[in-house]
Amino acid sequence: MITVSVLYPNSDGLKFDMDYYLNKHMTLLSQRVGSALKSYVVDKGISGGAPGSKPTYYVMLHLKFESVDAFSKAFGPHASEIMADIPKYTNVQPVIQINDPVVA
Repeated sequence: MITVSVLYPNSDGLKFDMDYYLNKHMTLLSQRVGSALKSYVVDKGISGGAPGSKPTYYVMLHLKFESVDAFSKAFGPHASEIMADIPKYTNVQPVIQINDPVVA
């Protein structure tokens, strides 16, 4: 099992429509990748490491797939459509990282 993390950096001037993201974008993503997506978690940053500091990432999405190949096959054909939806809910470019969970 692998995790694909999509991290939205927190910055001055950030705009992020959480309602659109949760109800439209995540629905689009889930429908397009289908059953290859085993589960996902959306985390909204509330603080950085120091008390009162801003979180580094405003939102973090963690998607679970069986393998990098399963992710690529499910996401690849729909990547353009899914990525084109990003400006509808935010003005920041996400950072994408594929992870191999060591401890769960």
